[in-house]
Amino acid sequence: MSNQNKQLYIVISQTGTLLSRILKQITGAEYNHASISLSRDLERMYSFGRRHPYNPFWGGFVIESPRTGTFKRFSETKVLVLSVSVTEEQHAELKEMLDVMWKRRRKYSYNYIGLCLAYFHVVWKQEDCYYCSEFVGELLTKSRVDGMEQLRSSIIQPMQFLRVPHTLLYCGKLREYVSNTCSEGICEDATNRTVHRRLP
Repeated sequence: MSNQNKQLYIVISQTGTLLSRILKQITGAEYNHASISLSRDLERMYSFGRRHPYNPFWGGFVIESPRTGTFKRFSETKVLVLSVSVTEEQHAELKEMLDVMWKRRRKYSYNYIGLCLAYFHVVWKQEDCYYCSEFVGELLTKSRVDGMEQLRSSIIQPMQFLRVPHTLLYCGKLREYVSNTCSEGICEDATNRTVHRRLP
């Protein structure tokens, strides 16, 4: 396998929607949504979420962007952008999986029941049905991304992706995101974590 000279980007966000505020109260986690992107500009973030920014009950496989859809509507969305090193083979495999899923996007639906039961530590899985962190976790596991073995739980919450070895590129409002790394002092202050290390 070739050297790890490619990057993928995990975006952990807090939109401020009613559901995200409820999840924050239940879990105590600052961020409650996860997406994955293959490009640093985050113009194409893949996830499971709202198909329409004004309808929280119509969910499925979506491509998100800082300038459109739900993130445009909720312009105060806060994010952590994690850069994860992968090999060229892993990057190509991820791209192929995402391309295939997008072509078949109408067959996928949002795992509302699984999301609700997850916070009672109950696993509920149905074919072609995901919630955001469940989707990102399965994608990373299938492509054998380093560090996924650290997530031993069958239920993965967005903040747990901080356990995967990463560089924290950015923390702040998504609309102010620019494609350069923020200073380590700002990032560490925002997350109380140190970049480039495995978390316990």
